[in-house]
Amino acid sequence: MQIHIEASELPGRTCGPDTDFAGFDNIHVGVQRKDRPGDLLGLHPGDAAHASWTLDCTAVPTPEGIEVSGPYIQNRLGGRFVYLSWGTVDGSGDFTMFRRAKLMVSDIGPEVLEAAGRTGHLTARLRLTDDRGQPRCARVRPPDIAWSATGGRGPDGD
Repeated sequence: MQIHIEASELPGRTCGPDTDFAGFDNIHVGVQRKDRPGDLLGLHPGDAAHASWTLDCTAVPTPEGIEVSGPYIQNRLGGRFVYLSWGTVDGSGDFTMFRRAKLMVSDIGPEVLEAAGRTGHLTARLRLTDDRGQPRCARVRPPDIAWSATGGRGPDGD
């Protein structure tokens, strides 16, 4: 199965300080590889018009439902999820993470996961700017993220 993440409304390459945010320049976002915070897939600048990623994974039916695993699926005590890592990129191209967004597999409806298991494609759509104008972080829950089983033809392949 492939997971397609379609992100819009990125916060910008520079975000000023706020009460719980130090403010950063040259902001980028990417998908963190499982257990490797410095290994990122598809780094996009924070001022991009949109960002998208395609993750190859395995979907296995179990008595509890569909179990999703793969190189970009984290598996911790709270369940399985995908990390979108926010960080700065310096002049030599080094990425320094400052926050992450967590896309939880458990937030996907079982009927959507089962349908995605059949079609081989699961799509997540979300805005990457939070209500304060900062990079979205923490657990991203519906309605801030929409999960759907898709035909896999790209962003319009529903």
